[in-house]
Amino acid sequence: MGKGERKQEGERLTLTVRQLAEMLGCPFEGDGEVRIRDVSSLEMAGEGDIVFLGQAKLRKKLEETRASAAIIPPGESFRRIPVLIAENPQLAFVRAVEIFFKPYRLEPGVHPSAQVAPTAKLGKDVAVGALSVVGDDAEIGEGTIIFPLVIIYPRVKIGEGAVIHSHVSIREGVRVGNRVIIHNGAVIGSDGFGYIKMENGSYRKIPQKGTVVIEDDVEIGANTAVDRAALGETLIRRGVKIDNLVQVAHNVEIGENAILTGQVGIAGSSRVGKNVVMGGQAGVADHVNVGDNATIAAQSGIHKDIPAGAIVAGTPHLDIREAAKIWALMPQLHDFVKDMKRLKARVEELEKLIKNKS
Repeated sequence: MGKGERKQEGERLTLTVRQLAEMLGCPFEGDGEVRIRDVSSLEMAGEGDIVFLGQAKLRKKLEETRASAAIIPPGESFRRIPVLIAENPQLAFVRAVEIFFKPYRLEPGVHPSAQVAPTAKLGKDVAVGALSVVGDDAEIGEGTIIFPLVIIYPRVKIGEGAVIHSHVSIREGVRVGNRVIIHNGAVIGSDGFGYIKMENGSYRKIPQKGTVVIEDDVEIGANTAVDRAALGETLIRRGVKIDNLVQVAHNVEIGENAILTGQVGIAGSSRVGKNVVMGGQAGVADHVNVGDNATIAAQSGIHKDIPAGAIVAGTPHLDIREAAKIWALMPQLHDFVKDMKRLKARVEELEKLIKNKS
């Protein structure tokens, strides 16, 4: 096949090693005419697959792989099969995945069973799936895909190239940027949890009149909730990635490129800085500031401000080094208690002897 030429075999795209290397901008060594049909892991690969070596400790698995080609780092000597050489093999592999794998998307158009308000504005090539609802004065940007059973309330604005999966609810007045992905079951813009306790012991709801603003290139996982602000905005800044089952409360701000993993909970009016990474089930109390580039270990409880660049763990949180010392001592606590009881008993015996002699 000639330069840049592709061949479609049935439903599956095939490329030669040479073609794939050109597309990825990587030099290659070995037989450039070997055909690649798919990507795979080192363990599961078969003929026609390409794999990558991300860590030196996996070299043995690379030697045993049945793949037809591999992406390796510079300096790696493996040459049993054709290899593409990349400074960042994992990134090159991700780009290869994007070439061979195209996620399911609806074709542009409005399904007959969908309900789109007459005052809503749909951009070019928007897709609205079966039984979805787009409310009054909503605006949907060019190329955005709304899967079946999505509810978009009035006055919502969604940018270009967004993907809204089934069973997502986006409440009134929420603003969603370009290329945002919202996964199944997420709820964006539900009321924040705000109440005043009355003299008779009952609770009065505080109206949540604010909104949610989600900037460009954000991804929000399944069954995550982002609450609207009591006043002003709950703000998810550009490039943030949020896992499944995360709770972002009212008036929270999440900084650019932050990562929130599964079951993280952030209480109201807290600020999470840019590039922060929060491990699973970590919780942040209300009105707390987490500095830029901080890392929070899984299941940590954040009860006060964290400075930029800090690495913390535990509940209540401690610097990771202090937390590690405590963890190292934990298995020994039982023996410490037994020793203390023995020492206490011995001291009591000695006190009795001294008292008797006196």
